[in-house]
Amino acid sequence: MKKLFLKYKHGLWLLYVFFYFPCFSYLEKTVTTQFHEIHMSVDDLIPFCEYFIIPYYLWFLFVIIAVIYFFFRDASEFNRFCIFLGVGMTLFLFISAIYPNGHYLRPENFPRDNVFTDLVRLLYESDTPTNLFPSIHVYNSVAVMLAVLYSRYLKKRPVIRWGSVVLTILIILSTLFLKQHSLFDVLTAFLLAFVMWGLIYSPCAVKLAGKKPVGDNKAQQI
Repeated sequence: MKKLFLKYKHGLWLLYVFFYFPCFSYLEKTVTTQFHEIHMSVDDLIPFCEYFIIPYYLWFLFVIIAVIYFFFRDASEFNRFCIFLGVGMTLFLFISAIYPNGHYLRPENFPRDNVFTDLVRLLYESDTPTNLFPSIHVYNSVAVMLAVLYSRYLKKRPVIRWGSVVLTILIILSTLFLKQHSLFDVLTAFLLAFVMWGLIYSPCAVKLAGKKPVGDNKAQQI
């Protein structure tokens, strides 16, 4: 048991969910009508498109699979990934708590009636249009993409690398076309992700950490 714990002690990061989800649930229940509206004029120009519900829901698998992969593959890469996720998600909770926010972008009536709009209805029923920025859907997608692109184990896996880029782009677009987020939420997620990239993955950060740039070390591929 001791050897097993030492091997997977980086799994302690997973305890963060017992902090995040109760806090998020509390905010979802308390921030309902009294909030600051998030809106940009360009939001009104983006049409609603229910087909983006597919990449929107794929986000959950995207993040979960990445967490599982890096957990078992490499502790150092898993730690960097979790720091990236944890800092952004914690800042999101803090911002939502001190600056309650929401939007009125969701359509009152869907232009079409099909299985995809049915899925969007389910999404709207389970997720309130509040606590929006920075968009965690966008931020966590970028976090996964960067973890994949900077992984030394996935350096020679172009399908996985490019697949992560394409899926990240589709997920980001889905937040806009499903009227889940304002462009402002997307831009602030990008800004926060850029700051975290600078602190974790940039050449300067790698140098300060005393590590070789990712990809220099030979590693067994899976």
